[in-house]
Amino acid sequence: MLFVCIGISLNAQKNGDDFMLFFLGGQSNMEGYGYVKELPDSLSKKMKDVYIFQGNTVVDGTLEGGGDGLWSKLQPGHGTGFASDGKNNNYSDRFGAELSFAYDLKQKYPDKKIAIIKYARGGTSIDSVAMVDWAGCWEPDVNSRKGLNQYDYFLKTLDNAMKIHDINGDGKEDTLIPAGILWMQGEQDAAATEEVALRYYDHLKRLMDLIRASLRKDDLPVVVGKISDSWSNESGKVWKYGELVQYAEEKYAATDKNAAIVRTTRYYKYSDPWHYNTAGYIDFGKQFAKKMIALLEK
Repeated sequence: MLFVCIGISLNAQKNGDDFMLFFLGGQSNMEGYGYVKELPDSLSKKMKDVYIFQGNTVVDGTLEGGGDGLWSKLQPGHGTGFASDGKNNNYSDRFGAELSFAYDLKQKYPDKKIAIIKYARGGTSIDSVAMVDWAGCWEPDVNSRKGLNQYDYFLKTLDNAMKIHDINGDGKEDTLIPAGILWMQGEQDAAATEEVALRYYDHLKRLMDLIRASLRKDDLPVVVGKISDSWSNESGKVWKYGELVQYAEEKYAATDKNAAIVRTTRYYKYSDPWHYNTAGYIDFGKQFAKKMIALLEK
């Protein structure tokens, strides 16, 4: 596991801005497969006072490029296919939950400025047994076999984002105040074995605790997206042990006083066997915002 010293500025200049900071992480349904061309006008433009740092994703063991990114105004194109070299962002024709999540937060908190750090890679697991080589694993200790892993690249993303003290480019030092975590992952663990799926609660709890610790706030609100199934396999279910992972996600939300779960995913339509359609991603972000606001207001 890569250890990174992360500094969050709590003593910004008086003339700088305070930003509510949210981390968005997971696998492909957090990455986002909605089509930009199908967005409503309200979500089709750059958002005022909302900035995002999306870490470049790489497969486990890659020495260069993982976590590269830069702060920019939130706009469509941060879905699958997005890439960054740390100097320029290469926007895709897809989007994820970040757009409607940020939009609805701004409706609730119009005077607040929002910062998003996103790192999500399709096909990634938490359990190393479920890991596929082309995707990677979030288990922090998997580096004993594989080298750098997805948790390391999350830390690199966080470190790279936090090194920038003026995220909106106005020449003044800003303050990033950790406010919450959005997590959407579990499909890969649900596709492996029964034993892997039965371990998901323990792995999810540990990972969320580690992400909270990396943001220096042990009771940081967490909203988990509940995995669902398109039932489009020839044999029926796509995720063989999906119910076990769903149970683990429900258990986590029920046993952590600062956690909540989004359940509307069960009603979404799919653009392929694994990913929601555009309308699903728009609602997904709205539901994330609704649950996060409830935790923040509690």
